Amino acid sequence: MADSQGELLLLVPTTSYRLDDFRQAARRLGVPLVVGSDRCHQIEDYFGEERDLLSLDYRRPARAAEQIAEAAARRPIRGIVPASDPTAVIAALAAERLGLPHNPPAAARRAANKLAMRVALRDAGVPVPGFRAFPVADGAAGPAREVAYPCVLKPLIFSASRGVIRADDPAGFAGAWRRIEKLLHDTAPERRAREEDGARQVLVEDFVPGAEVAVEGLLRGGALEVLAIFDKPDPLDGPYFEETIYVTPSRHPAPLLARVEAMTAAAAKALGLVEGPVHAELRLAPAGPVVLEVAARSIGGLCSRTLRFGAGLSLEEVLVAHAMGLPLAPLRREARASGVMMLPIPRRGVLHGVRGVEAAKAIAGVDDVVITVPAGREVVPLPEGDSYLGFLFAHGETPAQVEASLREAHARLGFDIRAPLPVA
Repeated sequence: MADSQGELLLLVPTTSYRLDDFRQAARRLGVPLVVGSDRCHQIEDYFGEERDLLSLDYRRPARAAEQIAEAAARRPIRGIVPASDPTAVIAALAAERLGLPHNPPAAARRAANKLAMRVALRDAGVPVPGFRAFPVADGAAGPAREVAYPCVLKPLIFSASRGVIRADDPAGFAGAWRRIEKLLHDTAPERRAREEDGARQVLVEDFVPGAEVAVEGLLRGGALEVLAIFDKPDPLDGPYFEETIYVTPSRHPAPLLARVEAMTAAAAKALGLVEGPVHAELRLAPAGPVVLEVAARSIGGLCSRTLRFGAGLSLEEVLVAHAMGLPLAPLRREARASGVMMLPIPRRGVLHGVRGVEAAKAIAGVDDVVITVPAGREVVPLPEGDSYLGFLFAHGETPAQVEASLREAHARLGFDIRAPLPVA
């Protein structure tokens, strides 16, 4: 693709794992890539030269959109891809200013806000867990008497299950509330200021029993194309909700999966989303699917590496091509089963090393083992933590084979995590 056709702007958090995958996708498609970030100096050595970086004020989405418009006056930006919930809002605002296909900014804001999302879905008749939001400052005593059990407490400003805790009784509720309150207190002041309303409330939902699935989709002109449905074979019943294994294609019955697809499309429509990637999480309750989350972005971490479409397109290539208006035939996922395991952090401490990586790679069906935490860094498990140790990838003839390969490979790994030295 020639430079005269414009550049792609990738909006990515500094801590994102996905910079390299998007860079490779853009190169394969011949698309010039610019990275927008709020910490460009931290990624410059990793990503590239200063020309390929755009420093943005992520704390103020409207200002960031204005900065993008100013940059577009100097260099033609023809597409924008967000890689997180907050950047999805910035992408919508900037694309609106530039006249590019986009989600309405109000829709992107709803999708990025757990409470606003649930209100919109409930009001549209899309099944969601029963929910209420309570002010943190009021304490746990009142809410603990008002809610039904079991329930799930969620801080509004975190993602990836951070701070999400199940409570089965008032005592458990009070304990979960204290942990969330401390997490919010310890969060960087600039983030609390940026997300002031979210930092002041705790969302409490009814616990929904049942297996969980994830849906990866692409909206084109308001029509949802489902790219993949992932099973999560490990039960997510609490008290914490650390996700581990994703496997596709789903093993659930076709009629149930059709309901999942229809409900995901209805949820996107209820939020007002019309263009770009969608990632949804649903519970398969006895009465039918219930929507937990809908995000105006693609799947996080390195999980997208499990997906290939058509003649080997990666998910990042699909998103780059869509954003740039390049031709995209109907997208069919490769027939083979595939999966990923996000490596959980077993305990808090300093990671000194990982044993058994080569043994894990030798398991039949395993494609790769990627450790994303460098030795010497402190690691913290959920619900306080916000990351994983790395990722395992596998493929096979059936989803069951993939799951077995991932579990066997994980069993070969050993994590040397030690207590930090006491401060003198």
